[in-house]
Amino acid sequence: MKLYSTFSEFRADLQSGKVTCEGYVTDLLKEIKNQQDLNCYLETFDESALDQARKADAKLKAGQAGKLAGMVIAIKDVINIKGKKVSCASKILENFTSVYHATVIEKLLAEDAILIGRTNMDEFAMGSSNENSAFGPVRNPVDKTRVPGGSSGGSAVAVAAKLAMTSLGSDTGGSIRFPAALCGVTGMKPTYGRVSRYGLVAYASSFDQIGPFANSVSDLALVMEVISGHDEKDSTSSPKPVEPFGQGLGNSISSLKFGIPKQYLGDGLQPEVREKLTAAAGYLKSLGCQVTEVELPHTEYCIATYYILTTAEASSNLARYDGVRYSFRSKDPVTLNDMYVRSRSEGFGAEVKRRIMLGTYVLSAGYYDAYYTKAQKVRRLIREDFTKAFDQVDVLLTPTSPSPAFKIGEKTTNPLEMYLSDIYTVSANLAGIPGISVPAGTASDGLPVGVQLLGKHFDEQTLLNAAYHIEKANLK
Repeated sequence: MKLYSTFSEFRADLQSGKVTCEGYVTDLLKEIKNQQDLNCYLETFDESALDQARKADAKLKAGQAGKLAGMVIAIKDVINIKGKKVSCASKILENFTSVYHATVIEKLLAEDAILIGRTNMDEFAMGSSNENSAFGPVRNPVDKTRVPGGSSGGSAVAVAAKLAMTSLGSDTGGSIRFPAALCGVTGMKPTYGRVSRYGLVAYASSFDQIGPFANSVSDLALVMEVISGHDEKDSTSSPKPVEPFGQGLGNSISSLKFGIPKQYLGDGLQPEVREKLTAAAGYLKSLGCQVTEVELPHTEYCIATYYILTTAEASSNLARYDGVRYSFRSKDPVTLNDMYVRSRSEGFGAEVKRRIMLGTYVLSAGYYDAYYTKAQKVRRLIREDFTKAFDQVDVLLTPTSPSPAFKIGEKTTNPLEMYLSDIYTVSANLAGIPGISVPAGTASDGLPVGVQLLGKHFDEQTLLNAAYHIEKANLK
């Protein structure tokens, strides 16, 4: 069977009659089972996906199809789909079934998208390698001995392996952009507030954003058009109008100024990743763009600030999983307190417990001002760094990851080293700005390398167009 990597290619064959939505979904479900060793899907929605495919075929035939009719989309297991399980890849929610649709799901279905299944992830979106899932690690399709990146690794792998045309993930500190880079696909974190978080199970509420993965920037832009916009169910969603992102792709970017942050070029950056960044900068210069060096002076505090604030919010958000209402309950507890302790101890994995403990510590009496309050002040300084940088340039060009994909198990015993994998991505979430990772070729061992573009608040259009040009360059 032919596996489609892009929606535009699939729609062309649909219109010519070479394929039907129902036929392709039938074949794709078989292929997903053939590639179970990737462990990217926790569940496929066989019956409902085929039903959606039949309806898409009928609407296409009648000329009444939505923008996404025929697009096969995988959904990260942290986004609610009515009648489907949403476990956050955790034992504590293993058997929980959602009773409502997230807003992004309603928007996808309204445009006749086909939801193929829910993807594996780091438990409660806490991780950089997708090794923290209660249901086993996800494997990188380029090299199955290596990680795909996290926490949205399953969504990235589904797209990279052509087991979905696009997918949705969530990005708290790079959880879309980092796995996109490691798997050789494109992934976008929108501006905070651009996409509704209603129906997204919270990790850190002031950081989390839903965003798409795709094999082409045009597909990414199309999904962004559909899922963006104000939602009265989410008080943090922005009323700013949504631009037709796809229509701006291909416009000249020769007038744009790109900045490369000096602080992102330190010793931790592997030489081959630096070479790809230099190649991307060189290509932009060949288009007439200006590329200069800029300063983000508080970069060294990003990781510490991020992990203080996100663990504090996680400690609060995950308090609801107590064994009383809808989560896992330990068997035969002796007392109420024993039920709380044992249910959470048995239900949560090691990394989630580590972050809850860190968050509880920084919020505790005597440490709140020293850690949490100070981190909030530093977050403001980091945001101001970006504001000043964007007074000089239009877009920032950075590495997405310090290195290509590392081996499964390589960093699991060193949490600090694992946390430092996010060094180039967490700053965008601290500042609430949009970011996109786009493939920039491969390293000498064939592993994908991505470069990241960061933009001004609500300037997704400029980022997508710049990414489109880098994609067209087909950097090696």
